[in-house]
Amino acid sequence: MPSFDFTSEADMVALKNAVDVAARQIDNRYDFKGTAAKVEIDEKNKTITLHGDSEFQLDQIKDLLFPAMEKKEKDSVKRLDVQKLQSVSGNKVKQEMKIRDGIDSDLAKKIVKLIKDAKLKAQASIQGDAVRVSGKKIDELREAITLVRSQITDFPIKDGNYRD
Repeated sequence: MPSFDFTSEADMVALKNAVDVAARQIDNRYDFKGTAAKVEIDEKNKTITLHGDSEFQLDQIKDLLFPAMEKKEKDSVKRLDVQKLQSVSGNKVKQEMKIRDGIDSDLAKKIVKLIKDAKLKAQASIQGDAVRVSGKKIDELREAITLVRSQITDFPIKDGNYRD
């Protein structure tokens, strides 16, 4: 019976590359000279940290970072879980953005419900941080892919691991 998996894994190499590109742009900008403006990535904890002198400056850093991320990996900005702004010593501020990896249980349940409610001849089951969809014909699986991609637009989902 044919099957495939819906997954969502962050391409950490592409994200690190995008952060490096943004960091070089920050270093080259005249208005950031002599300020605390910088961007860092922690691959182990999967977080991106923005440092700056003000909230306005953090917004400028995001304006550099987000297009670089989108250029390296499509929809990667939707993967970020932006935390609250934190005041650091003096008048400096920082903001962390967690990189969500994998499909969480709420989204997995939503995908399974979508497929069941559409009355497709395909079964969906949650397999850890992925959703496996199986059916008798490949055309039924293609319908499931089209349905999920059209309905779930707020988080990047990939389909893969096709088996016949």
